[in-house]
Amino acid sequence: MVFPYMEAVVGFMILMYFFETYLDLRQHAALKLPKLPKTLEGVISQEKFEKSRGYSLDKSHFHFVHEFVTILMDSAILLFRILPWFWKKSGNFLVLVGLDAENEILHTLSFLAGVMLWSQLTDLPFSLYSTFVIEARHGFNKQTIWLFFRDMIKGMILAIVLGPPIVSAIIIIVQKGGPYLAIYLWAFMFVLSLVMMTLYPVLIAPLFNKFTPLPEGELREKIEKLASSLKFPLKKLFVVDGSTRSSHSNAYMYGFFKNKRIVLYDTLIQQCKNDEEIVAVIAHELGHWKLNHTMYSFIAVQVC
Repeated sequence: MVFPYMEAVVGFMILMYFFETYLDLRQHAALKLPKLPKTLEGVISQEKFEKSRGYSLDKSHFHFVHEFVTILMDSAILLFRILPWFWKKSGNFLVLVGLDAENEILHTLSFLAGVMLWSQLTDLPFSLYSTFVIEARHGFNKQTIWLFFRDMIKGMILAIVLGPPIVSAIIIIVQKGGPYLAIYLWAFMFVLSLVMMTLYPVLIAPLFNKFTPLPEGELREKIEKLASSLKFPLKKLFVVDGSTRSSHSNAYMYGFFKNKRIVLYDTLIQQCKNDEEIVAVIAHELGHWKLNHTMYSFIAVQVC
């Protein structure tokens, strides 16, 4: 008797879906409570609490629908063996355009291109609704439909440029890895992670947003003073035009060793009442660095 691996995998997926939905329902019930928690009394107003609660409830409703559709599609793809069928069709496509379908690299790239296109198409309605309905309803969305599709096209072009070399390298490692395959694959992914962490903020992120140096002034001096007090090797301070897409605000840092940089969203500068609030947000991010949270997370990902 052959063990039903496919049915077991789908069953486990559905079981995990129900468990995660149970947790989401508990959170949803907590969001529906109209009264401001005692721990937040005097910290935020009832009006702000209601706005935050309404936004969270809308996202929660959307999450339930999105996850339900996702589990249905994923289960159907596995149970009806869509992937093997699509693998065969991708090989037929290569033959049609005069390429060698027996070439494992070409066949895999053709298959993944189709999967990427399918994923973009099936996720597009949810992305549009999330951005132009939920985010817009609560006053967060600032991007136009043109900018939305321009970002999507840029992302696809990047995938087309960066994907083939990475996939090809992985296939070659699998073909020639032998008994040390797992070690070679881990080493390749480790190096790739470091390269992408280095290149993304310098070469890729500027394709989507504009980064400008934070002007000289009191805010810059206070941030530099904070960084110096924590011995954070700050080299550059940037402001990113996050307001072109959303009114959400944030700040983050990046860089290796003695070449650290801090990026502020322009919305953070606009929304904070004074420089102290901005510095407090940055202090939170620097706290992660001081306590090595980023390093621990990176190591945990590599180990797991």
